[in-house]
Amino acid sequence: MTPVNFDFHCHSTVSDGLLPPEIVAKRAADNGVDLWALTDHDDLGGLAIARASAEEAGMEFVNGVEISIEWKGVPIHIVGLGFDAAHPVLSGGLDELRIGRLERAKRMGDALAAIGIPGIYEGAVCFATNPSLISRAHFARYMVSIGIARDVPSVFQYYLTPGKPGYVDHRWATLEEAVGWINTAGGVAVVAHPGRYKMSGGDMRRFLDDFKEVGGQGIEVTCGSHSPDHVMHFARLVRHYAFHASRGSDFHGPQESYVDLGKLPQLPEDLKPVWRLIR
Repeated sequence: MTPVNFDFHCHSTVSDGLLPPEIVAKRAADNGVDLWALTDHDDLGGLAIARASAEEAGMEFVNGVEISIEWKGVPIHIVGLGFDAAHPVLSGGLDELRIGRLERAKRMGDALAAIGIPGIYEGAVCFATNPSLISRAHFARYMVSIGIARDVPSVFQYYLTPGKPGYVDHRWATLEEAVGWINTAGGVAVVAHPGRYKMSGGDMRRFLDDFKEVGGQGIEVTCGSHSPDHVMHFARLVRHYAFHASRGSDFHGPQESYVDLGKLPQLPEDLKPVWRLIR
């Protein structure tokens, strides 16, 4: 039996992707994706057009979102899948996060101006289709365009990560809040790209203990930023915790992604794919 080619992590211009939802849908379908979720950061505004475009292209569609949280001082992302996009608990929580994002962006602009780089907030807004979802990626793209750095990763490295002059702390959602919003709206909570977090093995297990305790059900095992060693490691953790496994490219655009939509290796065969919980 041919495995389902599902991609449950990608972004559009509604958050920090480079392509609008309908074009992301077409690209996924052209790449052979069978089951697809759009997971923009902290915003559900692209889901309706993504669903219509997916269905027109012959793909099954799942509502998705990627929620920014903080756990014991570590920024982490939680993907929500298969929820009711009209549920007031989820939409209200995301509204609060977007307000905080905008305030943070203004403070980032002030911080960069203080080191002699003025006008970055205003420039970044021009790169954001959805100004309420302005992010570090928009800052980085603008800074590359004016010659501050050669590429987006360099901007992050020198200006926008913790300890660098343009980085600003922010109060994100808690783990309990984010998973609670997703579960209350009838969805499934999944840890996004766990191999990217700067945690010891012990801290990762403590985080996953907490994640399971508050109702989390899955981990991205195969994703754009995971090496084969990451896949094996997180597959072991999925088995240990009896989680379901997810698969997602984390596609942002042709120029800024580790891997294209639907082009990831398949999950290890013995793992339970997360789509079984929501399809």
